[in-house]
Amino acid sequence: MSQNSLSPRHLLMALIVVFLWGMNFVVIKIGLRGIPPFLMGTLRFMLVAFPAILFLPRPKVSLKLLVAYAMTISLGQFAFLFSAMAIGMPAGLASLVLQAQAFFTVGLSALVFGDKLRPSNLLGMLIASTGLVLLGSASIASSASQVTLAGFALTICAAISWASGNVISKKIGPTAVLSLVSWSALVPVIPFFLLSLWFEGSEQISHSLMDMSLPSALTIVYLAFAATLTGYTLWGRLLASLPTHMVAPLTLMVPVIGLTAAWVLLGEALSALQITGALIVMGGLLINVFGPRLLNHLRDIFRSR
Repeated sequence: MSQNSLSPRHLLMALIVVFLWGMNFVVIKIGLRGIPPFLMGTLRFMLVAFPAILFLPRPKVSLKLLVAYAMTISLGQFAFLFSAMAIGMPAGLASLVLQAQAFFTVGLSALVFGDKLRPSNLLGMLIASTGLVLLGSASIASSASQVTLAGFALTICAAISWASGNVISKKIGPTAVLSLVSWSALVPVIPFFLLSLWFEGSEQISHSLMDMSLPSALTIVYLAFAATLTGYTLWGRLLASLPTHMVAPLTLMVPVIGLTAAWVLLGEALSALQITGALIVMGGLLINVFGPRLLNHLRDIFRSR
């Protein structure tokens, strides 16, 4: 099986990541009912780092790359995402908008590594981008408040941070991914705590910790062990073993789980225009991932006639 093909093992890893990250948004929304966003980030990455780093060796990665990875894919992504959802960004919508990271990842990888883009990649990105624009416009137009616009913008910032972390992960290359995820979790803990002190205050921090509910506690456990340690370990292995343009678009399947879970568990519903935008995004994913195979199949059909 060549490096440019998606093996059954890679497919299984991708499906696990898709499910864990799709459910992630509903879990975050529930957790934010009792924990403010920056304190949530602090607790999440504390639990990711400890006790794991006591048992795992430090990854063979330069300190510069380790810090860069942590500041983008951990601090940047989740500071923006948690803030967006705390001010009203719906869980299902956030799961879809965040997937703009696929386009930023492919673009940044082309600039940094010189990755070649196939016509199907460009067409898929164009179609999916159109869907995101339609989705964002419909969502903003459907709300009379400024919260939706702010939440949308913050989620796009989270997507850019995630994409930057993907490129740094590619730069790091093959490594002990679980060690990388665990040790890099040390980096965002202090910035998250300082942000919590600044924006949320010591009184709210104390109240949240002293009166933490079971759903809030389970949220932190899920975010640390399922979404981060498991999800990012598998994601890092996929990025290290497959071309970026093949891996990054796979996460566009996350909103299928995210939107469905938000609808079933939180009662979130999309308008007809938002559903249209979501379907266009999914169409872009299919073209991006399966475009070359489809074109080859069509060529074979015409040649056989």
